[in-house]
Amino acid sequence: MVTSLDGKRFAEMVIQGANHLAANAKTVDALNVFPVPDGDTGTNMNLTMTSGAKEVQKNVQAHIGAVAASFAKGLLMGARGNSGVILSQLFRGFSKSIETKAHISAKEFAAAFQAGIESAFKAIMKPVEGTILTVAREAAKKGVQTAKTEKDLTAVMEAILGEAKTTLSRTPDMLPVLKEVGVVDSGGQGLVFIYEGFLAELKGEELPDTPSVIPSMDELVNAEHHKHVQDFMRTEDIKYGYCTEIMVRLDRSKPSAKAFSEERFRSDMSRFGDSLLVISDDDIVKVHVHTERPGDVLNYGQQYGSLIKLKVDNMREQHSAIVGETHHALVGENGAEREKKEKKDYGVITVAMGDGIAALFKSIGADVVIEGGQTMNPSTEDILKAIEKANAKQIIILPNNKNIIMASEQAAELAEEKVAIVPSKTVPQGMAALLAFNPGQPLDKNVQAMEEALGRVKSGQVTNAVRDTNIDGISIKKGDYMGIYEGKIVKTSPALLEASGQLLSHMIGAEDEIATVIYGKDVSKEQVGELVSYIETNWPEMEIEVHEGRQPLYSFIFAVE
Repeated sequence: MVTSLDGKRFAEMVIQGANHLAANAKTVDALNVFPVPDGDTGTNMNLTMTSGAKEVQKNVQAHIGAVAASFAKGLLMGARGNSGVILSQLFRGFSKSIETKAHISAKEFAAAFQAGIESAFKAIMKPVEGTILTVAREAAKKGVQTAKTEKDLTAVMEAILGEAKTTLSRTPDMLPVLKEVGVVDSGGQGLVFIYEGFLAELKGEELPDTPSVIPSMDELVNAEHHKHVQDFMRTEDIKYGYCTEIMVRLDRSKPSAKAFSEERFRSDMSRFGDSLLVISDDDIVKVHVHTERPGDVLNYGQQYGSLIKLKVDNMREQHSAIVGETHHALVGENGAEREKKEKKDYGVITVAMGDGIAALFKSIGADVVIEGGQTMNPSTEDILKAIEKANAKQIIILPNNKNIIMASEQAAELAEEKVAIVPSKTVPQGMAALLAFNPGQPLDKNVQAMEEALGRVKSGQVTNAVRDTNIDGISIKKGDYMGIYEGKIVKTSPALLEASGQLLSHMIGAEDEIATVIYGKDVSKEQVGELVSYIETNWPEMEIEVHEGRQPLYSFIFAVE
């Protein structure tokens, strides 16, 4: 029986959880294959978890609060993709609940999982049932129930894992798109692998480093890829309309100042709205919250010291949450301010896969291009480094991939600069948005114009199928070329040019005037010439732009407008 858990034992749990996920990352990726060769939930969760485990290995000690804090820090900075960001938030809340404890009981262990749920749900503005969040929530709830009568941490972890597996099996009933193709949620499956590693360590067992077997793996396809379940909300769906951020310099010497406790501060702030993020050190507290009453947030923060920075954005006006905060000077040991290197007014950061696409983005105004995309989602830390490199007072990020948006938002919340995310999901959308950027306009106007530009371009891609499958009434054979329009497979053919032509026929309408062709590293100049001739023959009035993108995975990327 394990009745008390210290930092050294918890470190071993983290390491075995990370190892077990790593062994099964491809299995999780396979759940995400649609059937294009870019399923990356397992890869993202693995890289995120590995970052957390590495940080733990640097700080193995008996104090579990210190070890958990290291784990949370590693996850936060290494978070990649939506699944990685959610994983980092789960264990951020977990670590905060035990940060002062040298060791914990079964009841405290279960409560920490519940605290993780609260943190993660606050970070996601519109949670969707049937995802990793649902699996984590139901598992944590079972853990709390079990810990009311059970003192053995092993028994509590068994209950948590058991409920996670049960809930995972029910995710197809919660999300119709999962049921359509007979799969479970990939992020939830990754979390189950982590929990299996935790339990094995508590039992003194070692899990094999070979992948687990999931039935009918050859038939699994990615439901998330073509029907994104966390689409951006409509303006009328926004419950709390003001994105409010403050920075408080704590003043403990001031007689009227309240004694600061981050736990109490966070709890009190949570009453004002949702999407709460509180980060503090010895002198400064940073707060991000979505609220209907920004004044209440400011008044509350002022009780603890001086408001040194604040920002309030009307999200209904902007139709998106603009996060970030104004640059502040660093204070030296002698109290004098050390100014950073002077910054330009604007910086634009974008993500691109393929050096040709990267060069194209730079040619139309991007200041920093992060290498990444499908299978290569940049981490929160990668994006923070790009923000620093941009060296600007106001920064706009174009993720160009739905699975990079959340990591971008998380980086924006941690950054000192004023950062806005324009949620581009494809390279053509990113290009259209960047062309709409006007450095002479204020940030909110630019964000509005760039978001409007996203809807004016049609996006298409051609790639190979990696397995046989049937989806949306289309029979697909391994090796076929697939034409994907706005994330949905619409055409397939054994021949590249036939699939490409069919896709363009699906995309181009009577009012369209420009077709942009970006060809990949495995496409020959002869094939490009044949495709251009096809477009000229079928749409003689269409203006054609051709760029060598040298991107992997996708033979062609098309933009039509």
